[in-house]
Parts: sequence; structure tokens; C-alpha cells
Amino acid sequence: MTTIFARGARLGDPTGATSDGGRRRGIVGRLVTHACIVVGVLLSLFPFYWLLMMSTHTTAEIFGYPPKLWIGDSFGQNLRGVVDNVDLLQALLITFLISAAVAVLVMFFDSLAAYAFGKYDFPGKNPLFLVLLATFLVPGSLSLVPSFVLMSWLGWIGGFQALIVPGAANAFGIFLLRQFAQTSIPNELIDAARVDGAGFFRTWRSVGVPMMRGGIAFLGIFTFIGTWNDYVWPLIVLVNPQRQTLQVALSTLNSVYQINYGMVMAGAVISVVPLIGIFIIGSRHFIANIAAGALKG
Repeated sequence: MTTIFARGARLGDPTGATSDGGRRRGIVGRLVTHACIVVGVLLSLFPFYWLLMMSTHTTAEIFGYPPKLWIGDSFGQNLRGVVDNVDLLQALLITFLISAAVAVLVMFFDSLAAYAFGKYDFPGKNPLFLVLLATFLVPGSLSLVPSFVLMSWLGWIGGFQALIVPGAANAFGIFLLRQFAQTSIPNELIDAARVDGAGFFRTWRSVGVPMMRGGIAFLGIFTFIGTWNDYVWPLIVLVNPQRQTLQVALSTLNSVYQINYGMVMAGAVISVVPLIGIFIIGSRHFIANIAAGALKG
């Protein structure tokens, strides 16, 4: 049978030609798709590669021509300069604790609010959600002065609570998780939990959180990275130079008269490495959730 089909294709049988042509087009399409993916990945990774390369060279080598595209021998010297000028371990610990606390609080409060907005009906639900969305129109820089006045009135200036409490919930997270709650949580599960006598918090914990796990994981990673990289608000609130976050501490490496770019890049590498680890640890949760949703579809 295979010989007959092959002979028919050689004699001009359109069925065999079409099959071979479609197979070739499919192979070419997959090759083009994979080539585009590889190019996109390389373009995305190049800034990190360039950052790592610059951290291993001196300032003169960084601005030299042709550009240095390979590892140099000055990373140890640059790293010692960072350690000598910045209390690196303390800054890392402070930044990690603040970022983790904010991420946990955001995942808790935003998932609660999103679950209520997505699966429950209560008076004023739609107007309240519109007010919540309207906060997206307010630039964050406009809230710096009122927030500082409020923190001063509470006596929190210089304390870490001034960084943690204001960021404990945000409109973006509520809006994001509300979409997850509306699309991924069947009403039948909630009704079954109610029949079994579960209240709001028990239903949220046993039904809502597992079904929104992918969105919650993404929100936690997004919040952790945003808090880790925050510079302006910690610079304003943490008035004690001995208690600074990593980004504020690293900014002191920039001298008024001269900037050691190799040392600055070494500090940037140190600040990026924990974020990569957090992303690798947390990404498997929402990737697994996306894969599960694809299998259900």
C-alpha cells in the first residue's frame, strides 16, 4: 500500500503531492516559530548578559572600544568595593523582609477582596469596584506627599511599617484576581461548600485560593519584584542611613565627581540574583496552573 501511494505521488497523484507539501509547510512553520522564539529569548537575555559582563570590567574597559563582550578579571575588585562602601548583608536582609511581608499581605488581602467582588453580590458592589478602578488614573507620584504626611502623623517615619502597611493591598491585584475568580471558580463548588456549612473565609480558603493559585502566585512575584526595586518611597521614609533598603544603599555608590560603573554594575548583579531565584521558585505555581487550565480546555 505504501508503495502504491508513493508511486501515485511520483506519477502526479495530487493526493500524495498535497500531503507532502502540507508536511513540508508544517515543518517550515515549526522551524520559523522556534527560530523566532530563540531570537526573542536571546534578545531578552542580552541585557542580563551585558550587565554581568560590565560588572567584571573596570570603568575604563567598559567605555573602551571595541566593547568588551567577554568576562573580565575585575569582578572581585568591584565586589570588594561594593562591600566596603555598603552594608550589603543588612541591606539585603531588610529588603528581603520588607518585600516578603508586602507580597504576603497583598496576596492575602487582594485575594479576599477579589473573591468577594468576583463571586458574591452585596449592596454597592459595582460602584465600589468602579471607584477601585478609578485609582488607576491617579499617578503614584501624587500620593507621595499625602502618604508622607500620614506616616508622619502616625509616627512611622524611619520605621519599616511605613513601607509595609501602605503596600498591603492594591487595586491592580484585586482587579487581576477578580478576573481569575470569575472565570476559574465554578459556582457549583461554592454552593456545595455552603451546603456543607462552610462560611465565607472557609470557602475562600478551601475553594477560592486553590482555584486562583496561578493568579496569586503571579501577583506575589510581581509585588515582590516591585517592592524589591522600589527606590523613591524608601528614600523618603527611611531617614536613618544605617537602615536602608538595597536600592537606596546601592545609590550611594554614585559619587558626585566620579562614578565607578564596574562597581555599580556589580551591585546591580547582586540585586538581580535574588529576584531570579524568587521567580524560578514561584513561577512553577502559575505555570502549572496554566497547564492545568489548558488540559481542562
